[in-house]
Amino acid sequence: MRYELIGGETFPVIKVWLDNGEFIKAESGAMLAMTENLKLTGKMDGGIKRSIGRMFSGESFFMQNIEAVDGSGWAMLSTPAPGGVVDIELDGNTEWTVQKNGFLAGTSDVEISTKVQSLTRGILSGEGFFVIKVAGRGHVFLSSYGAIHPIDIADGEKLLIDNGHLVAWDSKMHYSITKGAKSWFSSVTSGEGFACDFTGPGRVYIQTRNPNDFGKWIAPLIPMPRSSNS
Repeated sequence: MRYELIGGETFPVIKVWLDNGEFIKAESGAMLAMTENLKLTGKMDGGIKRSIGRMFSGESFFMQNIEAVDGSGWAMLSTPAPGGVVDIELDGNTEWTVQKNGFLAGTSDVEISTKVQSLTRGILSGEGFFVIKVAGRGHVFLSSYGAIHPIDIADGEKLLIDNGHLVAWDSKMHYSITKGAKSWFSSVTSGEGFACDFTGPGRVYIQTRNPNDFGKWIAPLIPMPRSSNS
């Protein structure tokens, strides 16, 4: 399989070329266009247990399976949010933890499952109790709100990241939930609240925009429905 990202950072589209017998799995509704010799089906990837787990992490119960069944062909995949797409190559050894709604597509040997976080992390990290676990060998495509930027953290180095900007991180990395500023008063007054304190070595992917902040920004601009009595 080969692929190309087209459309720029704001509205990217993945175009994948599949040889006969190759397939790619994607989040429900991701297919934008495909050639006639590709076959699109809905499947419970990994069985019913993993499918139910994905629902708790914000993903769909059924995943798309796009396979080249009569020669080679191509398909285009898109994401519903205005934001970036990043490709992570899996080597079979490193496992990644991904934000809810972050998975877009993966090659055939990529394993998508759900990871349960602790009570503290589930409440305070902003990701909920269920996050996505990505493992296996191949390519996985992640999507976000805003552009995606990788940050490599050196061994022993600490990095504080606003929990609303996290996309994915090496599952071997240690992190804790802490206040976003030096004091709780500053954390509240600065608007940062809680943050994730990562310790290297490892890589973290962040998104340049925070969907929660965008929701707060746009809420006052949405017209309220008029009462039927007015």
